[in-house]
Amino acid sequence: MKIRNIRFFKLDSGQAFAELALLLPVFSLLIVGSAEIARLAYASIEVSNAARAGVQYGAQSHITALDISGMQTAALNDASNVKTISATASNFCSCSNGTAITCANASTTCTARILLYVQVSTTATVNPTFHIPTLPSTYKLQGYAAMRVEQ
Repeated sequence: MKIRNIRFFKLDSGQAFAELALLLPVFSLLIVGSAEIARLAYASIEVSNAARAGVQYGAQSHITALDISGMQTAALNDASNVKTISATASNFCSCSNGTAITCANASTTCTARILLYVQVSTTATVNPTFHIPTLPSTYKLQGYAAMRVEQ
């Protein structure tokens, strides 16, 4: 009886190796795809957080709200891991009673409280490490944040 079992195992001794050879490319593709998706998700989170960092800097006071380059620098410094990031910052005014105003004529047009807002938009272009033929060769990531300035 023991001799039969030994012969049976000797006949299929290469089966596991053949299965590994067939499935290894599939497992490799899954691992590479997962790593690429994780890298793009990380870059997307960085771009969104950079916009929030820039707007948080600008919303501290009326002085920082006018510092457009400071808001852009704060956004770019927050996403230093993303090489191709760019930031655009601006501010705008609103009247608390709903009257349409601009910041230049706010004091003469608005009879209620003047509200100052800051906004930052960030964009980055990310190239995948491994190009898969059916997927895009570049991904454009965008972030946006707006916040009212503290009074």
